[in-house]
Amino acid sequence: MDLLQTIFATIVTLGLLVTFHEYGHFWVARRCGVKVLRFSIGFGKPLYTHKDRHGTEFVIAAIPLGGYVKMLDEREGEVAADELSQAFNRKSVGQRMAIVVAGPAANFLFAVFAYWLMFMTGVTSVAPVVGQVVPDSLAGNAGLQAQHEIVAIDGVETSSWRQVSMQLFTHIGDSDAIELQVRPFGDDARQNLSISLQRWLVDAEEPDVLGGLGIRPYQPEAPARIKQVLEGSAAERAKLQAQDVVLAVNGEPVRIWDELVEFVQTHPGEKVTFEIERNGTRLFQSAILESREDAEGNLTGYVGIKVESPAWPENMRRDTSYSLSGAFTEAVQQTWDMTVLILVSMKKMLLGLISLKNLSGPITIAQVAGDSVQQGLETFLSFLAYLSISLGVINILPIPLLDGGHLMYYLAELVRGKPVSEKVQMLGLRIGIGIIITLMFFALYNDLTRLL
Repeated sequence: MDLLQTIFATIVTLGLLVTFHEYGHFWVARRCGVKVLRFSIGFGKPLYTHKDRHGTEFVIAAIPLGGYVKMLDEREGEVAADELSQAFNRKSVGQRMAIVVAGPAANFLFAVFAYWLMFMTGVTSVAPVVGQVVPDSLAGNAGLQAQHEIVAIDGVETSSWRQVSMQLFTHIGDSDAIELQVRPFGDDARQNLSISLQRWLVDAEEPDVLGGLGIRPYQPEAPARIKQVLEGSAAERAKLQAQDVVLAVNGEPVRIWDELVEFVQTHPGEKVTFEIERNGTRLFQSAILESREDAEGNLTGYVGIKVESPAWPENMRRDTSYSLSGAFTEAVQQTWDMTVLILVSMKKMLLGLISLKNLSGPITIAQVAGDSVQQGLETFLSFLAYLSISLGVINILPIPLLDGGHLMYYLAELVRGKPVSEKVQMLGLRIGIGIIITLMFFALYNDLTRLL
């Protein structure tokens, strides 16, 4: 069921984003008087086709990993004399630039719309209260303490862990200082802390910005009650079930979920006995724990169960609702902030300040899409918006083959007064294909590495 949900979520996610992107090209092309021959969502064998009164063929194809808009163009085939005025290559430089930009622009508009829906339905978060600070860590040496609430970073107010993480992400690879403003939770007295960095998390394959500072967010104590048993796991083989309460492991009492996690992780590959309570009856179930490698290469135990989330204290909940205009303003600001964050991350990746192992491909997108659907509408809308912004940013980069590459040629034509030569464009095309294939290889390699 999880696999089907993941596949469905991936198709919906990619289908929506590709449709909006290509519709941007299509809509502006039509208004510039260009004849659109085909509007395709997906590649390969057509599963559905429809032709409208303008002669445009709308197609849904078998491979849902992209799409395209094919326009009438003398460079791609013979054009009848009575249709020359509708050919893309006959349009002015300004019109061609508008058509090219329209795709990425549609992605940014979609992100604003998704964020607007998210803010309109209300946003739920929890206060960024510190649970633990690792001794001798960057945060600990700066004076951060448990029960401190992080209220601002570098002068930007932070009312949730998501906002805290976004501000911290901008510092990855930096050798500067993070300026924190904190207060004891429930108190109004603020104090300023400064955390000095030196090439922070440069070599991290999957940067953990909170853990990298030595911060562990506050979590309410969760009872050792199983919410879900994962398919094919040691827990399923041991016949553990959802709603089972774990009372002890190998005779050692278990009071909260963290104690269960700590025991399992420190006994990789071992045979253990769970004492559980099921429907008022005490049972004993044996399991052989699986072994996995953590980020440091150490073996850690794994059983394959998920926790039933505990309720957060009311004074830590942040339930925020917005008016129609307020949600729109917040959506535009969030889209802008995410765009800047993605561009800064790309720049740092090129400078070697962020590892290329952070590139993600279709497998990671599929996994995150499935997880975000399970977590609810707010999380799914946020993921849609983020992915749409990423698609818009990538397509506007000045790489031949992408929209940004075409835009680069048209800007050159605008300055020079004549088109870029076919020879230069073909050379650029080869370079663009090389860059895209290289990036796709890295992304897919990273996906498979994470998966395995």
